[in-house]
Amino acid sequence: MNEGDTAPDFELVANDGSMVKLGSFQGKKNVVLCFYPKNHLFACPSKRIFQMAQATIEAYPKIKEQNAELFAISIDTVPDQKKFVEEYGVPYLHLSDTTKTICKTYAGLNIAGLAKRSTFIINKDGKVSKIFRDISPEKHGQEIILSLQNLQ
Repeated sequence: MNEGDTAPDFELVANDGSMVKLGSFQGKKNVVLCFYPKNHLFACPSKRIFQMAQATIEAYPKIKEQNAELFAISIDTVPDQKKFVEEYGVPYLHLSDTTKTICKTYAGLNIAGLAKRSTFIINKDGKVSKIFRDISPEKHGQEIILSLQNLQ
């Protein structure tokens, strides 16, 4: 997938049990999709995952101010996503892609079959406007905000 492509529609279950359909935001809001490998990785416990997400968590109110929704997506099950979000007080929904279909389509999979860490900014027209593949955890929240501001 490349910048300028139409973002493939999908529907996934969130940590709160709701269904999130990407297409439902078209014409209404920009969408940020943050793909990551897994909540509990060998040698990379949940606390480390949380620390890596901290810049995005801190930027979340400003992301919302840009008329955008943000979702984190991994192959974790809904109960695992729910536990992670509750344990660390993450303010945005985590989507479960246990079939790996959406992770593969967007982020691609690594050798272990997990989503590659990447972020996709999808504009209101349903087009991929920005892709981040080399993510600096400390700066990523600000990078997302700048990308959204450039859509205005």
